[in-house]
Amino acid sequence: MTDEKIGSKDESIYQQLISNSRIEMEQIHGLSDEGKKKIIQSGKNRARMTNIMISLACLLFILPVLTLGTYLYYAIGGRANHLMDVAAKTIYVTEPNMSVEEMELEEDIGIFSMDIMFDVFKRIGSEDYKAGEYSIHFYLDQPNFPKKEWKLDRPLAEVQMPETEVMVHPKNDVPFDTQSQWDLLKGLPDGTVSEVYLSFSKIMRPKEVEELLSMDVESRWYAVNSGLESKGFDKEGLPVSPIGYPSQIDTTTWSPFNGRESNEKVFLDILKLLAKKEEVAVKVARAKSLNLDERISYIEKNGIEVYGAVVTGPTAELRKLEQIKDIRAMKVGEVKLWNWE
Repeated sequence: MTDEKIGSKDESIYQQLISNSRIEMEQIHGLSDEGKKKIIQSGKNRARMTNIMISLACLLFILPVLTLGTYLYYAIGGRANHLMDVAAKTIYVTEPNMSVEEMELEEDIGIFSMDIMFDVFKRIGSEDYKAGEYSIHFYLDQPNFPKKEWKLDRPLAEVQMPETEVMVHPKNDVPFDTQSQWDLLKGLPDGTVSEVYLSFSKIMRPKEVEELLSMDVESRWYAVNSGLESKGFDKEGLPVSPIGYPSQIDTTTWSPFNGRESNEKVFLDILKLLAKKEEVAVKVARAKSLNLDERISYIEKNGIEVYGAVVTGPTAELRKLEQIKDIRAMKVGEVKLWNWE
């Protein structure tokens, strides 16, 4: 093949390439504005979907890691069990005549948080009745105020103030008409059992209270004098929560007042436990001040002194309490149909 023919063939191939390139450029640049927008939007959608998929993949990886970390946080040192123990024991010493079935406490651990749920019970007559349900949300170890659902006919005031007290220190004025409460008790049918809150005219020792109430009724809870009750407020002006303890042995194995040690000793031990987590106990209790260190010091120095009690039994028998001169005031609590044995 001559050089002239080879050159002609190369030129033909070159021209073909130029022609093809021109056609492709015309096809691209010949798109309408609408077509160009569709191509651009398609590219954006692909990029957005890619970002979403990457984010989901990261979340699916991170969430299990955070959840596992939260479980470890509450597991190390038994932190979850300790917080539940503090909440349950706060009920025993700040809520008159209430108990918790600690074996029934439930927990739900989320990311950096834990919810605990439990029921509280009241003894009315000779039976325990479900008084309400508690739900407490913890962010790490900091609790929110409990959510409560009461199932009582006469629940205690949610905002605890001196004027809402049902057991009153001898030095304080009674904030309710006690005669109308005795009249209410007299108006109840004999075939019922009742719960009443008693306020004494003087400070007494637990043994003296037992002798005072030696009739066919059962004392359930003692309100303990801790040096602050006569004031009603702490030094910052916050209302002080009454504290006390069950006056009867609870034979259930999970109860702290199960008879292995005296109720007085268990009560003081619980106060010392709560003092280490007082911010949790204050949130669980109805009043917003406990001043536990000061109160523990007073009780250790002066011993257990009682100024009020919760008593339950046959309504007809409870009416006889009006004749006891050392009972200064009475307020009616819950009433149920006869169940006394």
